[in-house]
Amino acid sequence: MLYLATMKDPGWYAGWGTLALVNAGLAQGKNRSGLVWFLISLLLGPIATLLIVILDRA
Repeated sequence: MLYLATMKDPGWYAGWGTLALVNAGLAQGKNRSGLVWFLISLLLGPIATLLIVILDRA
């Protein structure tokens, strides 16, 4: 029930989308593809942020 209630709240979508945009900018600042990290962030959210921060460019 809680899951369905949170998915109908537009605030979740706005927050998740904003996080994806922030992650894309952060990725570009580290010379990575902003588009790829934007798409990854749509799926993983805060986990993608952690990956961007801790992973070094190989």
